[in-house]
Amino acid sequence: MLQLTGSLTNYPARVSFAAYVLTMLVGGFVLTLPVAGNPERPPVSFVDGLFTATSACCVTGLTVRSTLHDFSAFGQAVILFLIQLGGLGIMTITTLVAFQIGGQATLRQRALVADTLGIRSGHDLRWVTYAVLLTVTLAELAGFALLCWATWGSGPPAAVAWRSLFHSVSAFCNAGFALGDENLMPDAGNVPVNLVICGLIIVGGLGFPVIFDVVSRLRRRERVWDRLHTQSKMMIIGTACLLAFGAGSFWVLEWEEAIAREPLVTKLLMGLFHSTTCRTAGFNTVDYAALSSATLFLAIILMAIGAGPCSTGGGFKVSTFMTIVVGSWSSFRGLRRANFFRRTIPAPAIQRATAASLLFAAVAIAALVALLVLETRGVLASRPRWFLEALFECISALGTVGLSTGITASLTDPGKIVLVVLMLVGRLGPVTAAAALARRRDAYQPEYPEEEPLIG
Repeated sequence: MLQLTGSLTNYPARVSFAAYVLTMLVGGFVLTLPVAGNPERPPVSFVDGLFTATSACCVTGLTVRSTLHDFSAFGQAVILFLIQLGGLGIMTITTLVAFQIGGQATLRQRALVADTLGIRSGHDLRWVTYAVLLTVTLAELAGFALLCWATWGSGPPAAVAWRSLFHSVSAFCNAGFALGDENLMPDAGNVPVNLVICGLIIVGGLGFPVIFDVVSRLRRRERVWDRLHTQSKMMIIGTACLLAFGAGSFWVLEWEEAIAREPLVTKLLMGLFHSTTCRTAGFNTVDYAALSSATLFLAIILMAIGAGPCSTGGGFKVSTFMTIVVGSWSSFRGLRRANFFRRTIPAPAIQRATAASLLFAAVAIAALVALLVLETRGVLASRPRWFLEALFECISALGTVGLSTGITASLTDPGKIVLVVLMLVGRLGPVTAAAALARRRDAYQPEYPEEEPLIG
């Protein structure tokens, strides 16, 4: 048994993996109970319950049942709890548990925990945990208050408050669950709601190391930009560029197409919201089934890149993408070093970024093939854009995004299981998932004479 599971103190990734699987199974079982369902709707099967629980605790947002109509208030509360637990609690708590049960921590164990939490190993882990919890609480309470103000009078006070709380937590955790079958499409022209949701998504997707870095520089009243870490600069620049690219491409491709009849303000909001939500949030104010193939393909690229490390989002990460871009640009120019704002990015970091992106692509391709094979005889195979929609669904699940062209509920049970596995792998990260399942091996590696292959 020890050979299979390994030591928890040496392999903290396995603790997170086991905790996510256990949460998915328990959450899926609870959501199938009569008390969690709507007695006026068909009962929730275990596969649908497992899918919903996985989507919630992996902060994805893909749904096969209506969150508003198929689940009771208790079921919705369970989903919200899973979103909060999966977006923050599991990765933080299980890592700290793995740190504590090992007794006296070694330097290697401290380094592993610090790397998982995205902090320096010399920091007090208890303080960091409190700081993370405080950040989440303040952000979600601020979002809750602003959403209440923006939607007050749209319904009974209790319903407005519950909807605002649910959407605030879901947005900051980049989950994309909404209390409505049309998601946030009825609020497409509501400026405050769009800006609040976008703000929560962006802040949650930047990652706690970036948030702490920026707040620390602001409190010290230093030259904020010059003193920021390279990770923070990469995340801020990369996020801004991706948001501008996503919004601009959406406006160019859909201005006279899917959103042609919308008012000017709504068009602008839709482009901004689309660009933001593709960063693994999953909310939508436009019907993705009505978008052009070009828009869907560009959305796939944005979903694959995702958010930042140690954040509530998924994807293979903005900083990974930026590292590859900087390294490739330096290579194209014939430079020996990859420099970024007077800092040199180490070659091993560029290699790890490339490996992570390739592993992400390999998992996505394998899942796409499996989904196409399993759904060959299903009702979806006859759709005119079935391949593109299947790819969109796979990347949305692996990137823990939650956007869909509307085919999720029509998948067969085996197809849903494929997406369940993708959501789990995407939340942990392909590299972390592989590390969690891998057996310990000797680190020795022989060195042979170098021989360079032809590139390009």
